[in-house]
Amino acid sequence: MHYLMFYDYSPDYLERRGEFRNEHLKLAWGAQARGELILGGALAEPADGAVLLFKCSSPDVPERFAAADPYVKNGLVTGYQIRLWTTVVGQDAVSPVKPEA
Repeated sequence: MHYLMFYDYSPDYLERRGEFRNEHLKLAWGAQARGELILGGALAEPADGAVLLFKCSSPDVPERFAAADPYVKNGLVTGYQIRLWTTVVGQDAVSPVKPEA
């Protein structure tokens, strides 16, 4: 299954992220190496949030990620939402649906 996690950033995120960025990136690349985190990155213009795409069997995986994330623990992320994403188009779609011929 795919899960999207949406982060909401604090207004001072850009000013404060440097202190926690390396630890955050270690967490993210570790999740990627385990095959859990497929893509992740900040939204831009404005830099007010982020989106992370997980491939896992339950929302527990992104929930554990958020609980360990220094951005969350130190208030740079003010809230997050985890949503099951039914992927139907693309080579990595979990539930591919093709058009009729």
